[in-house]
Amino acid sequence: MKYAGQQFLCFLCTMQKLSVSIIAFNEESNIGRCIESVLPIADEIIVIDSYSSDRTVAISNSFPGVTLVENAFAGYIEQKNFAISRCRNEYILSLDADEALSPELLQSIKQAGENFISDGYTMSRLTNYCGKWIRHCGWYPDVKMRLFNRKAVWGGINPHDKIILPAGSKISRLKGDILHYSYNTINDHINQIRHFTEIGAQEAYKNGVRSSFLKIIYKPKVKFIRDFIFKLGFLDGFYGYVVCYSSAFATFLKYVRIRMLQKGK
Repeated sequence: MKYAGQQFLCFLCTMQKLSVSIIAFNEESNIGRCIESVLPIADEIIVIDSYSSDRTVAISNSFPGVTLVENAFAGYIEQKNFAISRCRNEYILSLDADEALSPELLQSIKQAGENFISDGYTMSRLTNYCGKWIRHCGWYPDVKMRLFNRKAVWGGINPHDKIILPAGSKISRLKGDILHYSYNTINDHINQIRHFTEIGAQEAYKNGVRSSFLKIIYKPKVKFIRDFIFKLGFLDGFYGYVVCYSSAFATFLKYVRIRMLQKGK
């Protein structure tokens, strides 16, 4: 028994510490679930809050070991890189407040943490839309890299951020899903489309993307046909249709806004 105990202690000593970073803003309905899902694996939990006006801060502070930092929101990429800068450990798991780990993904991260052998780890993200899990429509598996070492930085184009690792980095895939509790109502989705397409159009325009009357006509149609037919969105039923139609509308709105920017409006 003494030998077994020594082995267990040795095993604990070899486990690499993991930081969890979470960005949040007015997420009182989600932040508790997010934090609870990572408690078994986190050596530290850093919540970066953008001055929420609801109970997000109070709920976060109710968990022992959570460090909450308030920081003005300058963009998703900027906020997530700020979160990384506040983490102490070599490996970091990055989540949004409306996300949580599935039991299978939690176990996969536990196993990987016994001896991290890769620079980054990807995983699938499964989205809950108005109470239904969307498994098609181009929304699943929605592979994301959310576990990585400190060589990584957040990049991409706001609001579509992504992790960037140095060339030659080793990347592995983990089993299990990030559970994304995205929209409680269709109206929530419409409001986010308005917000995201405004950001996305401005960033795309800055990066040289241009629109035209032809693009405004055909790109939404192509988007809907791809997602609803070829990405099997019809298998998700009514909400599959809503998701695909809304995604097509988002494409339409993005290119309309880019065209308005071109005209200086």
